[in-house]
This record gives sequence, structure tokens and C-alpha cells, in this order.
Amino acid sequence: MRIAIASDHAAFDLKAELAEWLRNEGHEIVDLGPENADRVDYPDFGYKLANAVSSGDAERGIALCGSGIGISIAVNRNPAVRCALVSEPLSAALAREHNDANAIAMGARLTGIDMAKACITAFLSTEFGGGRHGPRVEKLSQIPQDNGK
Repeated sequence: MRIAIASDHAAFDLKAELAEWLRNEGHEIVDLGPENADRVDYPDFGYKLANAVSSGDAERGIALCGSGIGISIAVNRNPAVRCALVSEPLSAALAREHNDANAIAMGARLTGIDMAKACITAFLSTEFGGGRHGPRVEKLSQIPQDNGK
């Protein structure tokens, strides 16, 4: 699978370790940066990841920052991308099964390497369940005209 991965400076080391692990697992990795641990702004890298996934340059995305919160917000600004903030494998699997998430976000300050690998494994191995979830997922890419009223 072709997977895009991006982080900010706080998650640079986690990104490097996960990218190497994913390559060893046989995946093609699109590393969107940063190239070192110098301070950067997470929205810039979240937007890069969202563009890679929405354009089809990558099938799935992995977004990392200190908490995972900021970069997940940035990624989700793109209506074609559904990025779930996850911290354990069940949430990663449910993000795929129920929400057809095409990206996940994790926090390097909150998630260790073994748990991050477990989340990614669940995310990559779970299929979208479809059925009753399909129409709900379609709504996620639409801007509501009535502001949810």
C-alpha cells in the first residue's frame, strides 16, 4: 500500500521510526516531512498529507504531532479526507469500519512506538463496513446547507 506520512517537529522521531517499520512491512512510503526535528508548524504538514490522500498520491495517511490533535484538525480541513485521532487499536479499526477513515493521527507525546504500530496495523487491515455507514460517510464530505438544523 502507498502510505503518506507527515509530522511536526515534536513527532519527527516517531515518524522516522514508523516510516522505516512500514517500509520493512512492504509498504511504499511517501514521507512528506519534515526532514529534521527543527521547529515547524503542524498545519503545513497536515495540509500536505491531506493533499496527498485526496489527490490519490497515497491510499492512506498517517499524521503525527505532539498530541495528534492539531495535525488532525489540519488534515480534516480537506473534505475528501477523513482523519481520525486514535490512541489504541480499537479506535483505529472502528475509524476504518464505520467512518471509512483514509488517514489517522496520533500524538508522539501520548502514544509509544508499540501502540502506534498496533494502531497502524488495525487501521491498515480493517475494511470499511459499508451498509448503514455508507450514507453517513457520504455526508462527511458535504457542507451542510442548513448548518445542522
